[in-house]
Amino acid sequence: MDVAASQSEAHHVRDEVAEKAQKRFQDFLEEWKLEGTDEIKYGEEARQLSNAERNTMQVSLKDIERHNSNLCDIIQQEYYRVYPYLCLALTNFAKDQCDQESGSIDKQLYVSFTDHDVLTKVRDLNATKVGQLSKITGQVVRTHPVHPELVSGTFQCLDCQTETSGVEQQFKYTQPTTCRNPVCNNRTRFLLLPEKSKFVDFQKVRIQEVQSELPRGCIPRSVEVVLRAEAVETAQAGDRCEFTGTLIVVPDVGALNLPGAAAESSARHRGEGDRAEGVRGLKALGVRDLNYRMSFLACGVSSAGKNRLGSEEEKVETAEDLKKSMSNEEWEQVYKMSKDKNLYQNIIQSLFPTIHGNDEVKRGIMLMLFGGVPKSTLDGATLRGDLNVCVVGDPSTAKSQFLKMVADFSPRAVYTSGKASSAAGLTAAVVRDEESGEFVIEAGALMLADNGVCCIDEFDKMDPADQVAIHEAMEQQTITITKAGVKATLNARASILAAANPINGRYERSKSLKQNIHMTAPIMSRFDLFFILVDECNELIDYQIARKIVDLHKDVEQSMERVYIESDIARYINFARMFKPKITVEAQELLVENYRNLRNRDSGGSSSWRITVRQLESMIRLSEALARMHCCEEVQPKHVREAYRLLNKSIIRVEQPDVALEDEDAVVRDEEAEDDAEEPMEQDGEQGKVKKSITYEEYKKMSYLLIRYIHQKEEDSEAGTEAKDCAPTKSEVVSWYLDEISADIDSQEELLEKKLIVEKVLDKLIYNDLVIIPLNNRSSLKGKPDEDREEDPFLVIHPNFNILED
Repeated sequence: MDVAASQSEAHHVRDEVAEKAQKRFQDFLEEWKLEGTDEIKYGEEARQLSNAERNTMQVSLKDIERHNSNLCDIIQQEYYRVYPYLCLALTNFAKDQCDQESGSIDKQLYVSFTDHDVLTKVRDLNATKVGQLSKITGQVVRTHPVHPELVSGTFQCLDCQTETSGVEQQFKYTQPTTCRNPVCNNRTRFLLLPEKSKFVDFQKVRIQEVQSELPRGCIPRSVEVVLRAEAVETAQAGDRCEFTGTLIVVPDVGALNLPGAAAESSARHRGEGDRAEGVRGLKALGVRDLNYRMSFLACGVSSAGKNRLGSEEEKVETAEDLKKSMSNEEWEQVYKMSKDKNLYQNIIQSLFPTIHGNDEVKRGIMLMLFGGVPKSTLDGATLRGDLNVCVVGDPSTAKSQFLKMVADFSPRAVYTSGKASSAAGLTAAVVRDEESGEFVIEAGALMLADNGVCCIDEFDKMDPADQVAIHEAMEQQTITITKAGVKATLNARASILAAANPINGRYERSKSLKQNIHMTAPIMSRFDLFFILVDECNELIDYQIARKIVDLHKDVEQSMERVYIESDIARYINFARMFKPKITVEAQELLVENYRNLRNRDSGGSSSWRITVRQLESMIRLSEALARMHCCEEVQPKHVREAYRLLNKSIIRVEQPDVALEDEDAVVRDEEAEDDAEEPMEQDGEQGKVKKSITYEEYKKMSYLLIRYIHQKEEDSEAGTEAKDCAPTKSEVVSWYLDEISADIDSQEELLEKKLIVEKVLDKLIYNDLVIIPLNNRSSLKGKPDEDREEDPFLVIHPNFNILED
């Protein structure tokens, strides 16, 4: 055995450069002290490595450079070559630190480097980067399960029972080339001893180029990242992370498993006698070209400027922590913004400087970025805090521009188009891994936008089956997958900003919102805010928009008026989202009162769709977002009033034109339905004169009642229940309607007024809408004056009119 050991050591080649790096690195760990003290900086962290769950220590490259620039250069240029020796230096240093107190370390330790300044794009990774220390950034799109990886194996010879230890694994299961016993000639029959071998946690993740770095017209490139030790489970699907490590070349084992030209074993050629098969080319010998591919071996992971280790618990960042991470100038700017009395207007002006008007839409999108407060009930149910906003409007009303600006501004935003996205692409897909053959989850748009914003353009053009896939993500904020034996519930805590076009290209005021867009009721109820953008012809507004666009084309910089720069706004939003405002008693009473008003309006049929409890929750989230924007600890009644106003502007009322009761040449004035319901009836100077117009809802209601009554009379006459075959006269219809509403009439003047209104509505149904036919001898006198018309004609429904469609 001693002879075998001496023979194996004789073949060991010393790497002098790596050994020098090991000595210098250990000197650095022992000599580098905290500024202004005599305490060794990495001493406490080395002592923590004695804990069972710890095996990785983070070392700053800036400290190494200040201590020994030559060592820093060697680590950066020859990283893959010297890394095992650096880990040995760390092990020796940790043993020295632990021996001084208690306990000893008998495990493999790893070094993780931080503060590497040079960032390399995924697209720039090439053969020159192999083995060098690099730092890449990307978005994680796929994560694999954590597996134990054999690092150093101990094998037992099955012939002579000799143990061979320290067999390094070269990216695949590697046995000893030959038995250590010089008498034994065994080369293939070995048994792995797991209890004497060393394993480490191993995980593969796939990252993709960040959208902002992607050149125009290029497909995003991806690379597999190998994580080991405490770096595993630090990157989840959807995270935008930075990985520090090196580019390596590994055998493409997946290519060996592909069908066709499979490698053949030599057993087939060991025939008996004449049945032995001859050699036919290199492939018949089992020789096959081995392909290589590039992977990235990472020693450290950082996200949002924070270095991550798997053993560290996820700490909730507080406002104090955020303040410490800011410079004095940045904190002064945040404090100044929080005291700004015109902050509400200044932020939207700074966020959307190139879009003219549409202030309500800008306010809704800005409140979506601040968000409400997510809550968890005692029974484990979660209440979402993210706001969902939908913008519906005519072409060329800057809908897509809003989405693009939010996608560029938000640190974690995904932009996608509804027509080009499938259900799996929006939520998540289960795909088979090329190498192992196991099923893994690949993140979709909503998972990639976790804790961010998912911008979906052309939302109305999505297939209904794909729209159903995001029902759960929009309300419960989870994605449940049951495919190919994989059952998982994934987080999708994202706000959804959607843009949609009306059905016929332009928004029709005479129809409700539900009739204007191709969207189901469950999806519509999940949006907190609906904004309707109508391209109206207004001379003043058109002039201002034209001036804005021309100024943009002439001089982009001067035409963009910003009060705050984008980085300041992003910093302020991060700070404001730390607040979790509580609802005061006064705000609670106002919320209940406003919700009751919404329900009462809904019962009157004046709402664009049914008001549900989700709209009450929307009002709460909007109020909390307003309180966050002002950095308030409590939700005040003023925040509730502004939230209620936004809801009224967005989803509660649909603009409908008034119905003129005069002749066609009378002046018709279009007003908002909300204003119409609250304004008093317009009167002419003389008493008893009817008002010039009524709202569209009143006209539809009266028309339906009158037509229904005439139709009922016709059915009774056909069934024989009437004594004679007669249709109701105009005066009978008017008398019946006044009897129906007699409970609401309080005075003689009001009775005369209602009588004139119903007569005008009947005239409009007869002579304009042509729904009712007057039966008299002069039915063609449509354009004649009133005195020439018959006083009291019989009224029947037009035979081509379908009362069920009204």
